[in-house]
Amino acid sequence: MAKQNVAEQFVDILARAGVKRLYGVVGDSLNPVVDAVRRNSAVEWIHVRHEETAAFAAGAEAQITGRLAACAGSCGPGNLHLINGLYDAHRSMAPVLALASHIPSSEIGLGYFQETHPDHLFRECSHYCEMISNPRQMPRLLHTAVQNAVGRGGVSVVTLPGDLAAEPAPDKAAETALVTARPTVRPGDEEIDKLVDLIDRAQKVTLFCGSGTAGAHAEVMELAQKIKSPVGHALRGKEHIQYDNPFDVGMSGLLGYGAAYEATHECDLLILLGTDFPYNAFLPDDVTIAQVDVRPEHLGRRSRLDLAVWGDVRETLRCLTPRVKTKDDRRFLDKMLKKHADALEGVVKAYTRKVDKHVPIHPEYVASVLDEVAADDAVFTVDTGMCNVWAARYITPNGRRRVIGSFSHGSMANALPMAIGAQFTDRRRQVVAMSGDGGFSMLMGDFLTLVQHDLPVKVVLFDNSSLGMVELEMMVAGLPSHGTTNKNPDFAAVARACGAYGVRVEKPKQLAGALKDAFRHKGPALVDVVTDPNALSIPPKIKAEMVTGFALSASKVVLDGGVGRMLQMARSNLRNVPRP
Repeated sequence: MAKQNVAEQFVDILARAGVKRLYGVVGDSLNPVVDAVRRNSAVEWIHVRHEETAAFAAGAEAQITGRLAACAGSCGPGNLHLINGLYDAHRSMAPVLALASHIPSSEIGLGYFQETHPDHLFRECSHYCEMISNPRQMPRLLHTAVQNAVGRGGVSVVTLPGDLAAEPAPDKAAETALVTARPTVRPGDEEIDKLVDLIDRAQKVTLFCGSGTAGAHAEVMELAQKIKSPVGHALRGKEHIQYDNPFDVGMSGLLGYGAAYEATHECDLLILLGTDFPYNAFLPDDVTIAQVDVRPEHLGRRSRLDLAVWGDVRETLRCLTPRVKTKDDRRFLDKMLKKHADALEGVVKAYTRKVDKHVPIHPEYVASVLDEVAADDAVFTVDTGMCNVWAARYITPNGRRRVIGSFSHGSMANALPMAIGAQFTDRRRQVVAMSGDGGFSMLMGDFLTLVQHDLPVKVVLFDNSSLGMVELEMMVAGLPSHGTTNKNPDFAAVARACGAYGVRVEKPKQLAGALKDAFRHKGPALVDVVTDPNALSIPPKIKAEMVTGFALSASKVVLDGGVGRMLQMARSNLRNVPRP
């Protein structure tokens, strides 16, 4: 048997760690690794057109599967392109291993062609970032990188000079067992007892949930039922907590709706469950606050805390709920449910007036129809900007759908590359990229990646020929919009020129049929929907700092517009309120 080189050993370890694909763009310093992938049937090389796409795709794959995903970039400019997508993956706690190949080891520090220092550059967006400077560091260094990415939830970066990748791997390298899944963390009894005491003493308790409630839906509902608590959520918590939720009071934040803001401010005790909600001005400063999070560094960094509980949400609630006393008083819960329904009734009127005849098409209408015709287990990837608004308001969670985006990092152009990573996990599952024309055109070259790999991603393009969210920020700040207009082509024609299915929609009556036809198409498809650039109606009480700084708000001072099927859910929950 021929002796392995470092690149071959590297790829073997990735395969043992569960990596199925390596996203990237080939290049000279990366060639030994790409060749090792070619000869390893367990790992597939995914050729993309831009390394930023590679990192976004790996991050999306990791979020969908919960397993380690990987990407790679060649030396200097190649791996520098990874950095934005890696920032997003790291802030989303997606386990990603990035290979940053490097210039020849003998030239490091001498100003060589394409020289950078990736072992320094990626430190801020990773848990672990180190360079292999000697073959004898393998495989221990790569093992350590894998353990950090999986165990801590985020990015690890390994820098590997191209010449070292081609050298023989060390003899008799130990095959260390690899961590491929994170454990659950249970708080100590003392912390559980303190939280029980806070709940039992409080008359009005609100639960506010983030992405850390993934897998804990039943436990959150059981606690809410026992203590008669309204349940609000942050944007990243929506897909995990809003469905089948008779205690739902909506979402807080700039894109929020309903009574979540009131519920968090009018309670006696606010319990933050698995959320690193970044906008501290939306959180109260005059109520008792407890926080439960598996990441101890998240505890207390957004608001003052009366109790910090370090633990996995599901395991914490399994310990907690049997110990708390049952509350019979529903007055606070019922009051918040009514406020929630009333708030949704108020904003939905702006959306319902002749919307099916309005030209250019209301983007709210597009999102609403998309929600109706998309599959029950669809994955939606969402561009940053106004698409975040439409997804937050209109995509209805059901426990099977997924909605992912750059919700913590806030990068443009994320929807298309994330859809690539999501689709590779299951070609039979419907994946829909909700793209804005600004974001789509930024990384439009990777639409060709869909065609090259025959990925059946469906791009629904909200084409208002502007950077809508930036324009809104300028307007609210009292500034004239400037530099926000895009001169766009017929994107459907561009899609057809690339070899994909493309259709342009300019009238509302064409929309449902166009979406259904695109979804039935077996390959990649793009639906270019011309939407109203003026669909940014702003309530009169909104203040500039609410938008430009994301600093102040209440759910009653958010972007105007409809809320889709959430109103139906709110009405249904309200019907269940006992009558005196």
